[in-house]
Amino acid sequence: MKEIIFGSIVWLAMVGCNTNKGLEIDVQNEDLSEKRIVVVFDSSNLKSETQNFIATIHITGRYKICVFGSKGRGELWIEDYIDNKDQREYNVTGSLKIEENSSDCIDGSPLATGEHKMRLHKSINVQIDSLVLELIQTIQVTKDTLIQNTQGEKWELVWSDEFESTGLPDTTKWSYNIGNWGWGNNELQYYTTDKLENAKIEDGNLVITAIKDLKDSTWTSARLTTQGKVAFKYGKVEFRAKVPLARGTWAAGWLLGDAYRDEISWPYCGEIDVLECVGYEINDTTEKGINHATCHTRAYYFKQNNQIGSEIEMDSMNMKFHTYSVEWYPNEIKGFVDGVHYYTYDKNANDQEWPFHQSQNIILNLAIGGGWGGLKGVDQSMVSQEYIIDYVRVFEKR
Repeated sequence: MKEIIFGSIVWLAMVGCNTNKGLEIDVQNEDLSEKRIVVVFDSSNLKSETQNFIATIHITGRYKICVFGSKGRGELWIEDYIDNKDQREYNVTGSLKIEENSSDCIDGSPLATGEHKMRLHKSINVQIDSLVLELIQTIQVTKDTLIQNTQGEKWELVWSDEFESTGLPDTTKWSYNIGNWGWGNNELQYYTTDKLENAKIEDGNLVITAIKDLKDSTWTSARLTTQGKVAFKYGKVEFRAKVPLARGTWAAGWLLGDAYRDEISWPYCGEIDVLECVGYEINDTTEKGINHATCHTRAYYFKQNNQIGSEIEMDSMNMKFHTYSVEWYPNEIKGFVDGVHYYTYDKNANDQEWPFHQSQNIILNLAIGGGWGGLKGVDQSMVSQEYIIDYVRVFEKR
């Protein structure tokens, strides 16, 4: 075994562990740190393409994951919840690249408190000696939930951000999700925190900017959430925004179940997509394009290819502000663009169809690439793109 000089160590004997065998693990914890876990692998397993291990997470949050290799070169990734009841494949790192006597890291992998049965997938001749999971951001519990009345004559404002200040977003209303782990969609960007170049308020708008580093062609952007600040249940949620039109962009304004802690939470927690636009669907000359509204639940979601959504064609998506909204009732959700109703979700027979009796938080983000945003490739000539939000508003009926 190699000597690891940082963190606490979980020693694992990975004898004959592969995709066809169960966990064969001998674990000893030595003053296990709550924020850092080190996993050391047996070097006898060079010829295996997979190695299973257990990581016990003490603090729910987003983690930096680093892998250290001594032999071979190739790609690898880490799967979480390998024995999950839905038989899903939870990739929590995206693709990592390793060379001889080197390391690679990603940031932001969401991991909830508890025991995680995980699997390292790697090129067959790559020897991984160890990996480190280190907490970089806790996931805060949201203490305040606004429950909106949905019966009455008129929608009345109960919460908003009009983005009328300058500088960074209001920290009493927004926090940041951080990292570059792919976000479950093989996205390319690193979401930063407290970086004016990626998220700033100016001229009465929130401007989220995706920027390419010309030295290494990596991308940074921002993802803002109300999680930890305020959650919402029912009512009307509305965004007024302009979206980017370059191929490879993926702008979104949406709601995610406040119960989300890591990837196994989704889609049980529910997701409501209000504004979702990919650049390749927008004509860069006419600026005509498409907005998508979708609800994801355990019964209906995109990884089963049975999600229930609708789309609407729009004009001048990049040059003109449009309003994107949902009306969320106890038994149905309706989607609108500029006041035009074009979407209804009303599957509410049980919790798997209707998790929307639970609170949700609001998310604003601009992604680059990914399974959908990058479906037609990423325009290699673009160096920055802006997603501009005039306001976010929540209403109830009175």
